Amino acid sequence: MISLGGKPLDLAAFEQIILQQKPITITASSMETVRGSYEFLKEFSQDKLIYGINTGFGPMAQYRIDDNDRRQLQYNLIRSHSSGMGQLLSPLNCRATMLARLNTVLLGYSGIHPEMVILLTALINNDAYPCIYAHGGVGASGDLVQLAHLALGLIGEGDFWFKGEVVPAKMVFETLKLQPLEIYIREGLGSLNGTSAMTGIGAINVLHARKLMTGQILFSLMVNEIMEAYDDHFSEELNKVKLHPGQQIVAKAMRAISKKSGLLRKRHEHLYDKKVTEEVIDDKVQEYYSLRCVPQILGPVYDTIESTARVITNELNSVNDNPIIDRANRNIFHGGNFHGDYISLEMDKLKIAVTKLSMLAERQLNFLLNSHLNQKLPPFINLGRLGLNFGIQGMQYPAVSNVAENQALSTPMYIHSIPNNNDNQDIVSMGCNAAQMCSRVIENSFEVLSVHALAIIQAIDHKNYKERLSPATRWMYDELSALAPSFTEDSPSSEKLTKVKHWLMETEVGEKMKKLLGFDTWQLIEVEQ
Repeated sequence: MISLGGKPLDLAAFEQIILQQKPITITASSMETVRGSYEFLKEFSQDKLIYGINTGFGPMAQYRIDDNDRRQLQYNLIRSHSSGMGQLLSPLNCRATMLARLNTVLLGYSGIHPEMVILLTALINNDAYPCIYAHGGVGASGDLVQLAHLALGLIGEGDFWFKGEVVPAKMVFETLKLQPLEIYIREGLGSLNGTSAMTGIGAINVLHARKLMTGQILFSLMVNEIMEAYDDHFSEELNKVKLHPGQQIVAKAMRAISKKSGLLRKRHEHLYDKKVTEEVIDDKVQEYYSLRCVPQILGPVYDTIESTARVITNELNSVNDNPIIDRANRNIFHGGNFHGDYISLEMDKLKIAVTKLSMLAERQLNFLLNSHLNQKLPPFINLGRLGLNFGIQGMQYPAVSNVAENQALSTPMYIHSIPNNNDNQDIVSMGCNAAQMCSRVIENSFEVLSVHALAIIQAIDHKNYKERLSPATRWMYDELSALAPSFTEDSPSSEKLTKVKHWLMETEVGEKMKKLLGFDTWQLIEVEQ
């Protein structure tokens, strides 16, 4: 049971709740904070004109609403904005959206009734999530359309993801013996105004991007081992004179992973400690960039992931309502904390960085498959009869296709503002679009790495190198080859590629590496200060 409230929600706790589905509880002090915010708003709003309580919304805010219609106003807001289209967000993304919204209202600036906190907690703990559509939000007054569908479920309408299936809301409330949320003052607006969908999806993106980074560092090392490359390109001496933390951390990780490798070569042993007399050197003096420049390529990717992690964590713990119900100062402040520019920009940066990671993986894959480049492996690492069998040839196509799609998807959403809402929302963030596009780029990249993994296994077995791998890369080889062993005869590969993809997405490889290496200072989840 993970307790929410009273302290910031970090990504480690977010991961436990969302990816590992740990149940949650709310601290008593946070419940009192929420109740105090509601009681203050109830008192303060008497005989005052306050946006979204007794006025219309957006450009219709100039219309006063009678006291008798206040509750209906909130229901109308929820129902009218439940206009999403396209596919449903996954249960995982819906759960993340709910958690992000819950953590925001626990800060006590939303003026919502405590019953909303209790209901959100119960639904999360019972694997019940209102269905949210992917298309609809522009990320200006927050994720209005996505969060409207969340609110629609809270009031007992629409559909739910429940135990992995889509069912009517009524069935969920009857099964769980819960009551739909009652509207008191501003529970409609308190649900809709905010960045919770883009933030929840963005947090999952960060967690998955970290796993991609860990996997690609390992795969890069394994390709270097297969090629019996020189190890000085990730040496401390070389990388410490380039003053970027990401590069230095990636190089440090590579040094840790490669400990006890029997394949990597020392340059001084082959080129410095003996006289080289050949006119033409058969062995490459320097490897191709996709092998040699891994710290320089993955370093900025690492830095981008961790920059995004900091922004996401800040947003998870921010008040993104409008207006802000400020009980401490006994006032209500109007502004734009629901605007999603911070998340939108970070999602664009993250998807560009992840696209570059997928490009590196694809270039390493191509290097392994092209016998003219590597000069050590048969074409397409074909272990059967050349011409009759095809090796990895058919698997290269989806890898290349996914990288091309990533490149197209990497056009930023942050700068694609289109005014709407009668020009009230005259500049918007498109944050939820950016988060979802980033998510697609990340999933594409896991598929690229899945093909890369099969090629690496095939190459290691062809060279009979598994006993000479470092302990860390040997562990990776053992895990992946159990799912997708090397092969001679051709057979459909979609199923085993999917198994590898899910393993890469779900396995805590970074944690395993730290335990395996006993290298406490190697961190792929925190920037070293």
